[in-house]
Amino acid sequence: MASVGPSAASTQPALPSGPAVFKTIPYAFILPEILCGTWVWILVAATSVSLPLLQGWVMYVSLTSCLISLLLLLSYLLGLHRNSENWKVLDSLYHGITAILYMSAAVLQANATINSEFGTNAPLNYQLNCAASFFAFLTTFLYILHAFSIYYQ
Repeated sequence: MASVGPSAASTQPALPSGPAVFKTIPYAFILPEILCGTWVWILVAATSVSLPLLQGWVMYVSLTSCLISLLLLLSYLLGLHRNSENWKVLDSLYHGITAILYMSAAVLQANATINSEFGTNAPLNYQLNCAASFFAFLTTFLYILHAFSIYYQ
């Protein structure tokens, strides 16, 4: 008689806990997402925010995403997921939605970069905005990679 209990559940790949999070794709993307998102926030904050509506959204998305990703990373490090399949769905949904929000923020930051080219204190603000745009698109790419690699895992 075949048993359907624990052996069926053991065929599913286990969610990483502790330091294994940093060695497992897609969970290894969490730390670079946090670092690049932090750079977006720092670089936008370092400019003289000339377009507060555009760059306010960029700062909101980057800061909120960094904090939620940090909480998610801590929950994986502490093993709070208890190897539940619901965590994979939650992780994939979070990273998919965040990728869409980050794409909107990256496009708005690119627009702010173009508008800052000839403003007051133009060279410094333009360079900071260019760097913020680069990191915003890089962070978007990382969130997309994370979301799809969970989906295809």
